[in-house]
Amino acid sequence: MATIADPLTTPSEHVFGHPRGLVYLAFTEIWERFSYYGMSALLVLYMTQTLLLPGHAEHVVGLAGFRQSLEAVFGPLPPQAFASQIYGLYTGFVYFMPLIGGWIADRWFGARRVVIAGALLMSAGHFAMAFQASFLFALALLIVGTGFLKGNITAQVGRLYRPDEETLRVRGYTLFSTGINVGAVAGPIACGLLAQLYGWHAGFAAAGTLMLAALVTYLAGQPYLPAERPARQREAAAAARMTAAERRTVALLVATMAITIFQSVCYYQYFNTGLLWVDTHVDLATPWGHFPAAWFHSLDSLVAILVVPLLIGFWGWQSSRGREPGDIGKIGWGAAIQTASALTIAFCAWLAGSGKVAIWLPLIGFSIQGIAFLYYWPTLLALVSQSAPAKVNAMLIGVAFLTMFVTGLLVGWIGTFYGPLGPVRFWLLQAAISATGALLVLVVGRALGRELEPRPA
Repeated sequence: MATIADPLTTPSEHVFGHPRGLVYLAFTEIWERFSYYGMSALLVLYMTQTLLLPGHAEHVVGLAGFRQSLEAVFGPLPPQAFASQIYGLYTGFVYFMPLIGGWIADRWFGARRVVIAGALLMSAGHFAMAFQASFLFALALLIVGTGFLKGNITAQVGRLYRPDEETLRVRGYTLFSTGINVGAVAGPIACGLLAQLYGWHAGFAAAGTLMLAALVTYLAGQPYLPAERPARQREAAAAARMTAAERRTVALLVATMAITIFQSVCYYQYFNTGLLWVDTHVDLATPWGHFPAAWFHSLDSLVAILVVPLLIGFWGWQSSRGREPGDIGKIGWGAAIQTASALTIAFCAWLAGSGKVAIWLPLIGFSIQGIAFLYYWPTLLALVSQSAPAKVNAMLIGVAFLTMFVTGLLVGWIGTFYGPLGPVRFWLLQAAISATGALLVLVVGRALGRELEPRPA
């Protein structure tokens, strides 16, 4: 049976059956994700429509040398492929840094200090995006800041619950992910609208302002968050060697994380070449006016928000009949639902041909993946939080985000095939990638579940 990480504290004050600290962490995540997704929704469009064009690219400090470095590895990169590589590297390293941030928190400074430092760095990065010259420096600040904040705040959610509260922990992570989705809906809508009305830099500045709101929310919630281990305990835990059983648990968790990469590659491709496909091949006119392409970035998150209470109720209904899938099973279902979403977009691309398709069916395709996200990502975080050895708990949450580093690199590389393959074959490829994850769960999921998931008392 997996080793269960002890929570650092169990606050007595609860809201709707969950620790009050969850509310503050969720609202911090709302503002943080507002800023992150608001900027991300603009990034590829901003690069392809403005920043990488003649007359602008020359003003970006270090961009020419950066492009030469990439082309030395990948060959000549036209603007769309160059933008795809930048997006992939940015999102990849955003999710590589939580490993470093978790290691720093576990070993030296504790989660609170590292989260606060991350919020300040992210705020500076968003404001730096408002200036063309500092574009690459801004991305670097955002990468480091997100790495410091993301994994550590996620690990704090798990520490709010007792070891025997795994079902409640999964629900807690699902509610916490609702904060992610609220921010992911509001960010692209608000930043996309500001960019459309007042220019790109207004959208980036709005993202920076909301990041400061995240910091204020986190500081206000300090009395309700898990207590930090004393520095001596952190150092002793870091120095202690893991047992053979703990090493086995870590290896199995890493294998589970690796499986989720397949559906994540498909999921995040929507926000890279997916937005370019929408901008080119979807008729964005509606009876209520023009629908900005950046708003498609919000659709899956909006659906996830609306579906959360229904999904929690559905899982409860399944549980009462002994049919609720385990954590590994839910991850498999997430991959299958993501595959269905990609097949829908491939069908839309076939309908569009070289022209445009009506907006309604792509709206459905982008929305379906919101359900896929709820099935696999909060579940993975809860599984890692519950099963990871206490001495490396925050760091393993960082490793979970490290899968997004691999995902980002793959998204950027695979995105370069969008032009050569054409939209239909490209989206069929995304469906096949996600289906591979579902197939792997069918093959090895039961064995992983026996080893990692808690057994009934």
